[in-house]
Amino acid sequence: MEKPKFRIMENLTRQDYLGRPSTLCKGCGHNSISNMIISACYELGIPPEKFVKFSGIGCSSKSAAYFLKKSFGFNGLHGRMPSIAEGALFADTSLKGIGISGDGDTANIGLSQFKHIARRNVPLVYIVENNGVYGLTKGQFSATAEKGLKLKRQGENPYLPVDIAMEALAANASFVARSFAGDPKQVKELIKAAISHDGTAIIDIVSPCVTFNNQDYSLHSYSWGKGHEAPLHELEFIPPRDEITIDDFERGTLREVTMHDGSVILFKKLERDYDPTNRTEAIRLLEEAIRRNWLITGLLYVDPNTPNIYKMYSMGKEPLNRLPPEKIRPDKDTLKNINRSFR
Repeated sequence: MEKPKFRIMENLTRQDYLGRPSTLCKGCGHNSISNMIISACYELGIPPEKFVKFSGIGCSSKSAAYFLKKSFGFNGLHGRMPSIAEGALFADTSLKGIGISGDGDTANIGLSQFKHIARRNVPLVYIVENNGVYGLTKGQFSATAEKGLKLKRQGENPYLPVDIAMEALAANASFVARSFAGDPKQVKELIKAAISHDGTAIIDIVSPCVTFNNQDYSLHSYSWGKGHEAPLHELEFIPPRDEITIDDFERGTLREVTMHDGSVILFKKLERDYDPTNRTEAIRLLEEAIRRNWLITGLLYVDPNTPNIYKMYSMGKEPLNRLPPEKIRPDKDTLKNINRSFR
């Protein structure tokens, strides 16, 4: 089993993981998510400079500035965050990427890139801050808005919504979760697990827009989320340890999934017996949630054994952007053989 990828730092404080002050609306769910990213990274003890941040365009993509100010970040074009992240992470495989996107940035203009990064299994924590509207451009419906939703300036939405978690499963993503910004503990534990995952980890987080989409009946509001959230399990992330024991718990009440680095995701069963490693069951559950109007939250699916894109291309541990010229420039004989092959 591989050793932890990062050097754990014990002398860091939570202040080292903060970002700039938020300019989003007071009460925005995105701010809660930023705070949980800060808490998750701090509790894992990974140096901030070992993370690199990516985002596209939108209210959600602004929030990348509100955490890990010591980490390098790149704000790209609308819907193009995944390709920028893939290129940067190829250049330096020693970094852990965090991509922040929104429902418009992912499910509208960026849907194709979202699907491709999921199927390629690029090691990236991909967080979708999902509020069902384009908040930055004054509240137009996004692709995740429910059919029949009425907004003051936009009328009634005539289209069926895109389910981001379902799209991720269809693209064969190796880690798919859904959460609610009003449940910060669950958000934090899912982010910890996603950071440990050695592939694309997609977390669709319903994040209410308090300005344009917070009616009581809206599926992206705080009141609806609080009233309809149906957690699959109580979830706890356990970092790599020399020994992990669960003797204190009753037999049959827990399920654990060991990740590539020796960390463990521990599930405590609530009302339903659910296997997060069963992709077919995850799809069936999401279909049931759509029919029953449930907000199913938790880790829907994980496969810690799917090879990531680095392994597919036999990427070395030394970052490409730090290789000396003699390692990246072919010698004369090699060039001659390459040219000869084209004749």
